[in-house]
Amino acid sequence: MSTASILPTAARGKRIPTIRRLGAWLAPRASDPKAGLWLVTGFAAVHAVLWTLILVNLKTGQDVHMDVAEAYAWGQKFLLGYGKHPPLSGWVAGVWFMLFPVTDWATYALAMATLGCGLIICWLLALRVVDRRRAFFVVVMLALYPIFNFKGFKYNPDLLQLVTLPLVVLAYLDAFEKRSIRSGVWLGLAGALALMTKYWVLTMIGAVGLAALIHPARLQFLRSPAPWVAIATLTVAMLPHVMWLKQVDFVPLTYAGDTYSITDRALIDDLALGYVGHNVALLALPIVLGAIALVWPLRRWKLFPFWSRGANSGVNMSQALNVWIIQAVVAIGPPLGALLFKVYIKTDWGIPLFFLMPLALIAIPAVRIRKIALLNLTTTWLVISLVVLGISPRIVAHELSEKRTAGATYRARSELARELTEAWHTRFYSRWPVVAAYTDTGQPVTFYSPDHPAPLTPDESWSSGLTSLDDAKRSGFIGICEVGDWKLEKCEAWMKAHAANAERMVMTTRRFFLGYPGPATAWNIFIVPPAK
Repeated sequence: MSTASILPTAARGKRIPTIRRLGAWLAPRASDPKAGLWLVTGFAAVHAVLWTLILVNLKTGQDVHMDVAEAYAWGQKFLLGYGKHPPLSGWVAGVWFMLFPVTDWATYALAMATLGCGLIICWLLALRVVDRRRAFFVVVMLALYPIFNFKGFKYNPDLLQLVTLPLVVLAYLDAFEKRSIRSGVWLGLAGALALMTKYWVLTMIGAVGLAALIHPARLQFLRSPAPWVAIATLTVAMLPHVMWLKQVDFVPLTYAGDTYSITDRALIDDLALGYVGHNVALLALPIVLGAIALVWPLRRWKLFPFWSRGANSGVNMSQALNVWIIQAVVAIGPPLGALLFKVYIKTDWGIPLFFLMPLALIAIPAVRIRKIALLNLTTTWLVISLVVLGISPRIVAHELSEKRTAGATYRARSELARELTEAWHTRFYSRWPVVAAYTDTGQPVTFYSPDHPAPLTPDESWSSGLTSLDDAKRSGFIGICEVGDWKLEKCEAWMKAHAANAERMVMTTRRFFLGYPGPATAWNIFIVPPAK
């Protein structure tokens, strides 16, 4: 009896100090100038590895997204531009696949490595605004933001902006504080790097410019050499790309105008509203979990233990004001601009624009970060990651059992690529040079074929520059039209015009996984032999 009555008390006595010790271990390391960098780097690396494993499980039975395959195709040649976009995302993919095999898992590792780098840069940025404890809390909030996990599965220019845009803001905060020539050079180079990712970054660059003009200390900054050196540096750094734009007759601008200009007012309103709702929903998760971590454990005598008025030495108010202005501009500006200028706005465009939101909230001076809050949020992140890793195979099995296999990612384009490679080798005993197909088919075929043929998109005025129609006719090519696709008639017309002497055949592909069949897809194939 005496033993039974003592054990619960002893167990409770051991449990609480253990939790406190964990919190006491984490908080000092997050606050230590030397240990902090190792902690954040290790956290980012573990996050990248865990979510790479999760994505490999979740995406089993699917082909990689066409954006990922497109980036791989671009990386086969280091050009100054790729038709639709500037070249940086292609360059990064090209270097990555020099080091890693061309496999599905490597694409998810690339996406997570990109986001891991983004987390570290966001930590360095946060240190310009808040103390180290708050900065680490911001990093863990970002790791819970779906863009940095579930939604971050596809590497593309939008995802790469989560590296280049934090670099721009970091360089701006540094230049705003130091106001030196060197800081201006770094700001200009960061701006050029961002512009070489995607022209959409002009949204963030414009927000930075507005912050510099609105901030109460604007005169000290504008009278310094930093902003003017930054503009000059950016201009010089962008000259090679601008010359390329001129050579291709500013094709990326043609692409943007042809693709995203719309006149339907109801559609414009719906898209803008959807954009706002989508991004608010994504931000809700890290904000709610961060708030719970701040509040827990509840105290009866104090309902909001994380809220306290008065001076706060943990926040640099001047830099916090910069962050608040920038985040407000990029949150309001795009949907408002879409409404005013009748522009199609995609929800994915919000991916790189809200990385400052956790910092903007944690930089509120009245918010206090207790030591236990760091442990609460880090534990939440770890538990969620491990649980998702554990159940990810069951999620896939459930989707397949419910036959949720609609969409391009479940079409067996990888099998098609291998079959067509064999067909080309059988006929011509040489490497397959070019695949002619629309992006959702041609790019994955380029990725999965052992020969990695250059993609050629029919009737595309903004050619990637990887090959041309004349080159394709000289070397020979395989054209692909998907039966049942809304572009089938257009695709067949292009093949009739440019592949009149082709050998025609029909292939059907289907993937089986865990005993469940994926969708069967029929393809009209046109094999054009090399010119004699």
